[in-house]
Amino acid sequence: MTQKLYYQDSHIEQFTAQVISCAWDEKKGYYAVVLDQTGFFPEEGGQYADIGTLGGVDVEDVREKEEIITHYLKQPLEVGTEVTGQIDYQDRFSKMQQHSGEHIVSGLVHRHFGYDNVGFHLGKELVTMDFNGTLTGEQIRQIELEANQAVALNLEIQVAYPSKEELDAMDYRSKKELTGQVRIVTVPGYDVCACCAPHVERTGEIGIIKLVDAVKYKGGTRVTMVCGFRALQDYQMKEENVREISRLLSAKPYETAEAVKRLQGEVAQWKDKMYRMQTQYLEKKLEEIPEDAENVLVFETELDKNAARKFVDAGKERCSGICALFLGNDEQGYQYTLGSKTEDLKALLKTFHEAFPGKGGGKGEMVQGTVVGEMEKIREFFT
Repeated sequence: MTQKLYYQDSHIEQFTAQVISCAWDEKKGYYAVVLDQTGFFPEEGGQYADIGTLGGVDVEDVREKEEIITHYLKQPLEVGTEVTGQIDYQDRFSKMQQHSGEHIVSGLVHRHFGYDNVGFHLGKELVTMDFNGTLTGEQIRQIELEANQAVALNLEIQVAYPSKEELDAMDYRSKKELTGQVRIVTVPGYDVCACCAPHVERTGEIGIIKLVDAVKYKGGTRVTMVCGFRALQDYQMKEENVREISRLLSAKPYETAEAVKRLQGEVAQWKDKMYRMQTQYLEKKLEEIPEDAENVLVFETELDKNAARKFVDAGKERCSGICALFLGNDEQGYQYTLGSKTEDLKALLKTFHEAFPGKGGGKGEMVQGTVVGEMEKIREFFT
């Protein structure tokens, strides 16, 4: 049984320990090192393992099985020696900010709406929480405000190891059936939850709690969150983006959304105008098709795909063979649309792509796809 120093002090940065065993793990591809005690929290409960060094060697992963914590290293450590463990405290503290913030948010959602947190993932950038009920935008804003009020109160986060009798009498959250000694983490007035992870000592250490996204997920809601320094980094990144957008659009930062809407309207107008011009251009191309034409091939660098399909649909009525439109160039390849009233184009595609790399599909009268080849050689194929 490995002594868990992170339960004695969640803010631990350095510790010493004795190497109990060290063996090569063929499956993991690392040396598996077991210590008599450790400050490294293993991957567990939706949270990735702590990182840092043991005896100056990088710790690649940390796992726990049957109360034994194993550290995975690229280099071996000598059994019986005493080594110094160095936790990457910036990473550890960030995870504690996120996890403690998650408890407050999940506790509030459960209290106000009765939903359970049925999925939790603490990644290196974002935290996701899956609730088994639907949350509206207004409800999300309410939870975010109350969560930050909990931070401002700077409440002491309490950890307890209740007896079975005490546990049976408690009302607490848990994502799974629990056996053995249960560790209960309490944020007074906000949450009581079974949890194995290290937490900050007071809610003020969490910093700002920001719910950055909420989407429908498996009949419920997936909420994405960042806390503390991650929230600050998120804000700085978005502020920089808004500032750049503001500069590009010559609009004030708080007017960028309206400026983008106006720009979208202008783009839609130009696309519609371009579509009409391309349609007129292709109509003239149609008029140029001779009455006795067999195969008609048109190569263009770029055209609206709908206009191209419309051209081929009309063109196959004006020729006895195949009407084809290729968009692109010899260097990057072509997107094609083929139409015919007389040829089985699905059967033709097999022969076509044996000669020219690419892929395509569709129905017998019309097919679409991509192809790599030289324009002149493609023309020769259809003559």
